[in-house]
Amino acid sequence: MQPMVLANYFPILVFLGIATVIASAMVGGSLLAARQKPYAEKLSAYECGFEPFDDARRRFDVRFYLVAILFIIFDLEVAFLFPWAISLSHIGLLGFWSMIGFLAVLTVGFIYEWRKGALEWE
Repeated sequence: MQPMVLANYFPILVFLGIATVIASAMVGGSLLAARQKPYAEKLSAYECGFEPFDDARRRFDVRFYLVAILFIIFDLEVAFLFPWAISLSHIGLLGFWSMIGFLAVLTVGFIYEWRKGALEWE
């Protein structure tokens, strides 16, 4: 029984082997084909065409995090609503109320974003 179970994983092992060979060939080919002559300007930090003018470890404005939370709210909602809608006839009332609870949690996050002013673009 044990060898039969391990044989089911053989295609995954083959896939990982092929992916490793292709990735190694691409990296090795780029090292062989491209010129490897780094210089000071090429190795310097790039910030939208300007010289970096501030420390990268400074504090970010909280609006960046609010936008990230807003993205997660809408992204998760869409990612979970499509499979839920397709399988709604099979999952019954428990699945329905579970998704309603999930949407309630997302709604609380959305209201938080709204009250913090993340939806007001300046």
